[in-house]
Amino acid sequence: MISHAVEDYLKAIYELAETTGKVSTSALAERLRVQPGSVTGMLQKLAEGQEGQPPLVNYERHKGVTLTRAGRKIALEVIRHHRLIELYLSTALGYDWDQVDAEAEKLEHVISEEFEDRISAMLGHPTHDPHGDPIPAKDGSVSPHSQVPLSDVDAGQSARVARVRDDDPALLRYLGELGLVPGALLTVTDRAPFNGPIHVRVSGGDDAPSHALGREVTDKVFVDETGS
Repeated sequence: MISHAVEDYLKAIYELAETTGKVSTSALAERLRVQPGSVTGMLQKLAEGQEGQPPLVNYERHKGVTLTRAGRKIALEVIRHHRLIELYLSTALGYDWDQVDAEAEKLEHVISEEFEDRISAMLGHPTHDPHGDPIPAKDGSVSPHSQVPLSDVDAGQSARVARVRDDDPALLRYLGELGLVPGALLTVTDRAPFNGPIHVRVSGGDDAPSHALGREVTDKVFVDETGS
């Protein structure tokens, strides 16, 4: 049996590694809100393997951590549960998209495989959650997804919102108010110099308002560029 804490570690490593490759102890501690010393101890245990289980991570002190094949399999299963639950809560129970992440965190560890299959079938075997993140397939495959943050889009360029970070409810409510949701078309109308705000107009014609967004927002919105 894999503990909920171990599943949380494996999921966090997988998600952080999507952008950083090897994951540092400090980054993992920040994501999980635990002390770095506690992270080091857990990673050492996961790298050794426990009670006949294979090692779940590759870990060298001061060099970061990656998942083994066994660790990746577990991480993707937990992520599949999480994202299916998010979509179920949103679609079937009417939860807002800023509420589903916290609820899914509580349920992702405890649903059975049969319940997972029934949710997937009821939803038509979906491929993406409410925030645009891909739902891993039953076989562990994951659809490609954008790693291009809105922060990197040049002035005059258009893009389509692909996905957004789901761990900040206040940010999700703000993005929803602006219409910056998966599938929305936008244009970067201007970029202030010296790392200043990016001015974005969501599709709606030239008369649509332009919003000035700081990097705290634009770093968490990922897009597919569509050209000028």
